[in-house]
Amino acid sequence: MSIKIDVLQATFTALTLIIFLGTVYSVKNSTYLDTSNPFLTHLPHHLHKSHYFATKSNFLNVLFIKRAWAWTSSAFLFLWVSSPRPQRSIRRLSKWALATAAWLVFTSWFFGPALLERVIAASGGECTITLPSGAAFPIPNEFCFTKSTISPFTHPGLFASPLLLPEEHWTAIPRMRKGHDVSGHIFLLTMSALFLADQLTPSLRLPTSSWTTAHKYALVYTSAIITIWLFAAYTTSMYFHTPLEKLTGYLLGVAGYALTRII
Repeated sequence: MSIKIDVLQATFTALTLIIFLGTVYSVKNSTYLDTSNPFLTHLPHHLHKSHYFATKSNFLNVLFIKRAWAWTSSAFLFLWVSSPRPQRSIRRLSKWALATAAWLVFTSWFFGPALLERVIAASGGECTITLPSGAAFPIPNEFCFTKSTISPFTHPGLFASPLLLPEEHWTAIPRMRKGHDVSGHIFLLTMSALFLADQLTPSLRLPTSSWTTAHKYALVYTSAIITIWLFAAYTTSMYFHTPLEKLTGYLLGVAGYALTRII
């Protein structure tokens, strides 16, 4: 007997509702942090004392979200390797390779800076460095694009005023701020959840009696990762980024998944 559930449609619907309702709640109750504001982003979230998931050091962010594509890839590869031989197709591997390319282009490299960084720069963003005192000032964008480590000793020309110099030895990595900071978390969580749900579908169409023990574990593992991504989308929608930044992250995540459908 096969399982007659459209897991992709269910995941898409749940994800859309979670992000929408989380965003509405964040606006109504002022729970989100504007991560593009250079005077706020280095500070603890204003709800960090009462809301555990409003802290960037929470276990969900540290262990899962920051390594989201590694977890997604491990789930897919476990699913693929344990699948019946007819389902271990090059086509499915190509879908994963294309999704991986989308992840790299948007978050890591696109003929230089990542596409998301280019969006920030094109929308008026500035490469900003924040001092221990909380003061922030812009520097050339190239320092952000190359993820350079900055200090008064390595780049004295950037610290023109003595009033800006920290007393102790200090280094920092500048970040792009002020522009449209597309939610990279929402982008990646959306693409990952939809991609994994799509990859579950072939297995659910098979009789359950054909599943090996390893494949059953792979199905449980993949389902667990999808559930974690849905919960992570909820926490991100509640506590981080402006509504528009979450919307564009969601749309780009759907677009990234849609790319895998062309194969």
